[in-house]
Amino acid sequence: MKERIAISWSGGKDSCFALYKLLQSDEYIVDSLFTTITEEYSRVSIHGVRESLLDKQAESLGFPLRNLYIPANCSNEVYQARMSGMLESLKKDGVTAVMFGDILLEDVKEFRADQVREHGLKGVFPLWGKNTVDLIQEFLSLGFETITTCIDTEKLDSPFLGRVIDERFLNELPAAVDPCGENGEFHTFCFDGPLFKRKVDFTIGEKVDKGRFHFCDLR
Repeated sequence: MKERIAISWSGGKDSCFALYKLLQSDEYIVDSLFTTITEEYSRVSIHGVRESLLDKQAESLGFPLRNLYIPANCSNEVYQARMSGMLESLKKDGVTAVMFGDILLEDVKEFRADQVREHGLKGVFPLWGKNTVDLIQEFLSLGFETITTCIDTEKLDSPFLGRVIDERFLNELPAAVDPCGENGEFHTFCFDGPLFKRKVDFTIGEKVDKGRFHFCDLR
């Protein structure tokens, strides 16, 4: 029998493309997507996407969604406690593995793998070690569509915020910026592609300056 796997889900392009690769392998049964939500704002942590839009995305993909709620400015102790609760719940429901969309950052990968291992689960990384230029080109060639929702202005200028990633976007990126934003330069929301039953509709709202990080509100 195939193992049951849960998907660590940000709603962005990397988790979406990793899910695509996982489904192509036909090695697992997808149990659910689980996402960290900042409870005061009802938004995906770091990415800043509204929970209501996340719900529409999961519905279009056809997978159940489990939300992990954390407070704003969450301490590491609170985060670890709540994540442990989520992982134990997954394990209780028969999940044996958790998928992540990490590509290059070894310390992040090891942290995630150790975290799930403590609960008797294994980490699965479908994109790990791949060339990020090749990945984003394949992602676009397959028809996936994604938009930037958060920019780290210490690494990338704010005009890149609220833009759909396409060839023009990639050509305009500074040479030091990873085309997948793997160093945290930008975060995204994926709204269409071969995994979606229907395109997730939204309108672009205001752009919010939170100091170093700028966010684009999708409504």
